[in-house]
Amino acid sequence: MVDSVFVMPGTVAAPRTGTLRDLHNRYETVREALTLIDKAARELGLPDISTRLIEDAAGERPYSPEVHYLEIFAVSLATYHLLVAEGVEPVAIVGQSIGELWALAVAGHVSVGDAARLAVARSRALTRQAWPGTMLAVGVDGRRAESLAGLIGHPHLVLACENTPRQSVLSGPRRQIDEAERVAEALGWPSVRLDVPHPTHTPAVAQAARDLRASAPRVPYGGGRWRVSSPWLGRDIGDEDPVDLVAGALTAQVRMLHTVRALHAAGADTFIECGEWPVVTRFVEASVPGVQAVVPLSEHDPVAAVRALVASRTDTAPPPARTPAPLRVPASPPAVAPASPVPAPAVVAPPPVATTTPVVPAAPSVLTPPTPVASPVTVDPPQPAPDADRRYATVLAEIRALYGDYLGYPPELLGDDDALESDLGVESLKQVALLGRVADRYGLPDLRANTSLLTVGTLRRIAQAVVQAQGEATAR
Repeated sequence: MVDSVFVMPGTVAAPRTGTLRDLHNRYETVREALTLIDKAARELGLPDISTRLIEDAAGERPYSPEVHYLEIFAVSLATYHLLVAEGVEPVAIVGQSIGELWALAVAGHVSVGDAARLAVARSRALTRQAWPGTMLAVGVDGRRAESLAGLIGHPHLVLACENTPRQSVLSGPRRQIDEAERVAEALGWPSVRLDVPHPTHTPAVAQAARDLRASAPRVPYGGGRWRVSSPWLGRDIGDEDPVDLVAGALTAQVRMLHTVRALHAAGADTFIECGEWPVVTRFVEASVPGVQAVVPLSEHDPVAAVRALVASRTDTAPPPARTPAPLRVPASPPAVAPASPVPAPAVVAPPPVATTTPVVPAAPSVLTPPTPVASPVTVDPPQPAPDADRRYATVLAEIRALYGDYLGYPPELLGDDDALESDLGVESLKQVALLGRVADRYGLPDLRANTSLLTVGTLRRIAQAVVQAQGEATAR
């Protein structure tokens, strides 16, 4: 398996209960990794991280940013071990925001325990500063988003992340973000407010960065097995001090778009997300059309999905493995507010998804954590049969119009495969209300009980579920 890049998400949605149960049962390396994270968590006064992820525990665990981060780390680490165990080896690993710390750990540059401790130290430093800012995903390129920040002209309102040609993230004080949101709406630019534990990638959190450098335990850095490409440094990570790396990223701009394109130009043709949701891979798909993007844990059977990927690559007799040249992306200046350029004419772009996700994930790969749903494996509705294609297209168009009207988006900007929670920022209660409207519209009351359409819902899957249910009703 050659030319694959593993991508590590940052502050994405909270993992579902039991999401790692199968991997925990199958792979000794996964069990060992989760044990290390649990040990570090207990030493820091936190509950075991693995319990909710490998059991169908009733109820919700007490939430804290530290638990949230370590759960995301656990999922990323487990997915990495799944891939390696099945014969997939990366030519590089990339992390989004705090995901860069996960990348250092899986690559072997820092230990799992040290990465967990540093993640908690980072979270606590940000909590101590308690900066009352927020983040806004805007469905435009970085230049326009930077112009928007410059127009408002506050030193702490900056372009935090440039994720795709059509999705960027601003970070700044709430009042200035409110202004940016109003201007974006006037220009016809889709935008979504991000609900993240700690807004970052702005000079406003410089105090937290200084605090982290002063208080975090020093972390040994060793030679790793894989190279790690940094979207904020604009190059491969060398022998930098891990604490300085994590602290520096807090105030720096994240340029995922440029990193993905540089890796692809150097030979990478497959990007595999080590997380439960298609977040960073959405950035990849929007930045490099035609590239192969894989999210094993979003599949009904992650192991089978990885094995199929390996088989598809070996069946095509790939050329001898080659390692892309070290990443070199033009360095970007520190995240400081730009001058006040005049915003470019309004350009309507697809909402940010983790590729067009007005959202998300990104810079801190930011996603609104969904309410964990203790549901067994989700099964996608079967693809519509050929004779149902016309009906499916009609239903999809109707549902897109219904969701667009409710959410205030032009329907054409809602992608068929945009995840409602992670890509479009539709919170759980709104999803329930919308699914209820769909059920009422088509007279399908049982649709309300389809929890898989809430946990990993997309317009395509909802339309497929409607057409399938209608077909079953007709057949009775």
